[in-house]
Amino acid sequence: MAITYLKKADKTPETETATAQKVVNTMLAEIQLNGEAAVRKYAKDLDQWTGDVIVTPAQIEANAREVPEQVKADIDFAIKQVFDFAQAQRRSLSEFQVELHPGVTAGQRVLPVNVAGCYAPAGRYAHIASAYMGVATAKAAGVKTIIACSGPFRGGPMHPYLLYAFNKAGADIIMTLGGVQAIATMANGLFTGKPADVIVGPGNKFVAEAKRTLFGKVGIDVFAGPSEIGIIADETADPAIVASDLVGQAEHGHESPAWLFTTSRSLAEEVMRQVPQLIDLLPPTARDAAGSAWRDYGEVMLCDTRDEVVEISDRYASEHLEVHAKDLDWWLKTLTCYGSLFLGEETTVAYGDKASGPNHVLPTKGAARYSGGLSVHKFLKTFTWQKMTRDAARDIGLATARISRLEGMEAHARTADDRLAKYFPGQAFELGEQVKV
Repeated sequence: MAITYLKKADKTPETETATAQKVVNTMLAEIQLNGEAAVRKYAKDLDQWTGDVIVTPAQIEANAREVPEQVKADIDFAIKQVFDFAQAQRRSLSEFQVELHPGVTAGQRVLPVNVAGCYAPAGRYAHIASAYMGVATAKAAGVKTIIACSGPFRGGPMHPYLLYAFNKAGADIIMTLGGVQAIATMANGLFTGKPADVIVGPGNKFVAEAKRTLFGKVGIDVFAGPSEIGIIADETADPAIVASDLVGQAEHGHESPAWLFTTSRSLAEEVMRQVPQLIDLLPPTARDAAGSAWRDYGEVMLCDTRDEVVEISDRYASEHLEVHAKDLDWWLKTLTCYGSLFLGEETTVAYGDKASGPNHVLPTKGAARYSGGLSVHKFLKTFTWQKMTRDAARDIGLATARISRLEGMEAHARTADDRLAKYFPGQAFELGEQVKV
């Protein structure tokens, strides 16, 4: 396979994650020990926030009155897109029952978790879309209690548009908390008395590490890292659009990888020429983030064939993967590892990030090789159940007794023996040889 790196990254996201672990472990231990007092102290020290933790209904109502009507309309539209897609996902997972053997009936139930924690970051940008991506999806799943958290915005209260989005999407409790302290609060049920069963939502490396550390105590959406984009492009692609889309995701942060997989050297060289120019045109905050991301994490890979493109793209397993190439159906059928796939020039990652419908909380750092992103299914539990007649218990009991004894598990075998003796008195059965150990 011939793959040429026209641009190779100096760093990987993994090089920046180890530093977060010590900080997060210290914070989680302190919050576990001192509870709400520790959370308030971290909120004050890290975010300069000393106001109410739980946003009151009166504050929510007053906030909504100050949000411009066009902003409301745009957020309402996006919420409906996300909610409708999540409902369609919910319908794809159904309850059923089946007779597996005469008299043996088994089935599946699908139930939502009781409490979901939904986080939206409050860093350099107002992450409005992250508010409804989590809450609207949990709502579509039928979660009974949805707790939403985001930190104060630039030293003040929660961003008003983000607060509106949380409430409009269906959050039951909204808290002004950010970072590790928000994740720990939801996991432990502080201030609410309702520990989360699942915590979802993007965040910085400290938030990601807190979720990773608490996984097991609570469910989480994905082991998240910095946002990524991969673009597959052939000679038919528009280099200006490809460059624009790479920069569009690089502005997420200093550690956000942007990758181009292409079979066209001329396109690759033109994209590499345009990307720095587009970055230079951005406002300062975005220019700083995108410039660092492209310099340290950007890569351009030139392949001989589209099959080689698929192979390396699947190896990278991009969080967001765009395809600007001929024969989109072939790419849809052939690619296997990505967080979400955007087919054709008309479908950009930014649409998925904000308003098209599928969720934007997606696997990073190669996790798309084995996991999808946030969906309604993350808030649902599939349970099995079974029942059987006494006649059916005969066949199942005989197999169970004999297999249990083959495994050396005599007590298991005797639960079958006892039922066979009760239901079929006087009958002799071949139950296998008793355990000798």
